[in-house]
Amino acid sequence: MKAKFSHVLMLLGALLAFVPIVSVDYLLDAYVRNKEVAALQARIDALSSEINYNAANAVTALRQVISDSPSFCTPTFSGFAQTAIDNSFNVKQILVENMDGVQYCDAYGRNVAYSPLSESLPVPGLTETITVVKFAEMVMPALKVTQTLGGVRRVSAFTPLMATTQESLTDNLPDGAMLDIALTSGLPVLSLGASVDFDRQAARGDYLAVQSFAGELPIKIRYLLPFAEARAGYADLDVLFTVLGCLVSGGLLLLTLRYARRSRTPSFDLERAIGRNEIKPYYQPVINLRTGGLMGCEVLCRWEKPSGEVVPPGVFIDYAEASGMAIPMTLSLMQQVRYDLSDLSQKIPGLKISINLFEGHFRDVGIVDDVQAIFGNSPISYDQLVFEITERRPLENSLAVNSVISGLHALGSRIAMDDAGTGHSNLAYIATLGVDVIKIDRIFVDMIKPGTTQVPVLDGLIAMSKDLDCEIVAEGVETEAQAIYLRSRGVIQAQGYIFAPALKVGAFKELALALASTPASYSDLNDPSEIVTDAA
Repeated sequence: MKAKFSHVLMLLGALLAFVPIVSVDYLLDAYVRNKEVAALQARIDALSSEINYNAANAVTALRQVISDSPSFCTPTFSGFAQTAIDNSFNVKQILVENMDGVQYCDAYGRNVAYSPLSESLPVPGLTETITVVKFAEMVMPALKVTQTLGGVRRVSAFTPLMATTQESLTDNLPDGAMLDIALTSGLPVLSLGASVDFDRQAARGDYLAVQSFAGELPIKIRYLLPFAEARAGYADLDVLFTVLGCLVSGGLLLLTLRYARRSRTPSFDLERAIGRNEIKPYYQPVINLRTGGLMGCEVLCRWEKPSGEVVPPGVFIDYAEASGMAIPMTLSLMQQVRYDLSDLSQKIPGLKISINLFEGHFRDVGIVDDVQAIFGNSPISYDQLVFEITERRPLENSLAVNSVISGLHALGSRIAMDDAGTGHSNLAYIATLGVDVIKIDRIFVDMIKPGTTQVPVLDGLIAMSKDLDCEIVAEGVETEAQAIYLRSRGVIQAQGYIFAPALKVGAFKELALALASTPASYSDLNDPSEIVTDAA
């Protein structure tokens, strides 16, 4: 469970390490979009405020002239009109005309040249109306603010839509941008820049779109800017964000790697450890309970890190098996076993060497070829090899499994069922696979307590093994009472801490040679009379 949790943490760490780099564009796009939209909104709000101000200024000037003039089209009227124009911000002309548009007089005694671009429109809260017009020689459209008097006469003030020139607005537009001024009815007043559909482009993410209204006037201003154009102005910030993203990603990746190196989970280093022969064989002696002689050994493994730390197999075996690394790990162990025990196997010809195989080995008949390649020309003979099947994962009675077992039998090697009774085995399963040796798991041996006279589960396993004509090896024997009980039940082979733990090759060789004076052969196990006599 801890290993799986560590795997998840490392996977999440590796993914998070790339988030800053991947997020750079997203974050910068969001930053640019928010900042540029705010800037564009402020810009067109200023333009709409200017239009509203010009119209309000024209209304004020117009009302002042009407209020001051007792009659129109007199020198006094002209003087008041000129004064109002001089005192206003942007009023260009004041005109008196009849309802049909016939001009009576103006501030300067000229013919006022204008042409309507829109209908006369009411403004909420005002008695005046406005009309968008083309005024004199001005390129910029103008507003005609009109007050109707007595239903027969109209007095109007003319003011440009904006003080800014059309040329200036056009020059300040970026490539692909559009500035559009229109009445709220949809009638266009002024359109500058690209000719695009505002509503359609505003719905797309590749344009920045803003709009504003000129106060209570029925006039709206809309602005479109290609996002790519806005983004191009942030190249320096893009580089800065990218560098920062890389630094953060690098930091997160280093933390992940550091965690992986310090973690007890072997997923990061196991493959490299196998290549460097850091996975070392340890040898646990198998002792003859009757004679005290050495019967053989089980090859276990430890991960010896360069730091001197020794990692027990429980930490990495499950990962090795699930990831497929158990196969190259086993090959490495077998090669080391050949190097370690070749001399000893000649000095003790009856020595049995048990090597664990995993479920994955039995799905690949190549394991038989590997055994031949490693031990074929070595002093260790095939009949000294015992290959243990672990019960942690079920073996299917498939063609591949049977082929592997048959191939190993054909070489002269034996097959042992490890941890019998704790996993997926049953009588039919064991018999079908052709198992030669049954290894009783320590959980059953632990049931033997001082003074125990009967352990039904353990006794049943022993009886089952004898019925199948299988040799028996008891694992995890740690007390004299356990050894005596097992021996009394006809179990001759045992391994456990009462005899020795798993040893490095040097210590195991010393022990093996010391016990060589009391050798036990497998032929001894086939004599029931001797077993019964000794057990008694």
